[in-house]
Amino acid sequence: MILSVLTLGLVTAQRLGELVVARRNTARLLEKGGVERGAQHYPLIVGLHAAWLAGLWILAWDRPANLVWLAAYGMLEVLRIWVLATLGPRWTTRIVVVPGETLVRKGPYRFISHPNYAVVVGEVAVLPLVFGLTAYAVVFSLLNASLLWLRIRAEEEALTEAASQSLG
Repeated sequence: MILSVLTLGLVTAQRLGELVVARRNTARLLEKGGVERGAQHYPLIVGLHAAWLAGLWILAWDRPANLVWLAAYGMLEVLRIWVLATLGPRWTTRIVVVPGETLVRKGPYRFISHPNYAVVVGEVAVLPLVFGLTAYAVVFSLLNASLLWLRIRAEEEALTEAASQSLG
């Protein structure tokens, strides 16, 4: 139980800290002339992630933690740190495109287009598995996938549009 509460507490603190960083980075990007896209679905993403974490607090705070799945989650967090460090002040939880800036092609972006979303997919599935909540992992993974389908389409559209504007 102590490990479960500690794990959920650390994940909650991490997410809240990331929201602070994201808000600051978003403000700076907008000040630089950035344009937000996909704002209409952003509240759904926030709501889904808040429900996912709140549900884990309700269902898992007193469950034993599987150390193998916890190690897998830890590896995902290493990848998350790599993504955030690579993007630096450009990382945000929103889609903000700054005209004239080029796409990041270093770090994990050398290997896949959306490493942050890949990490999130893993997190949404793996953290419930730490506590033996397989059905919970499946349900939230499906909900997350539906929102990421919208999100990635909006981001690709915004990036394609920005690239065509910088060429033309």
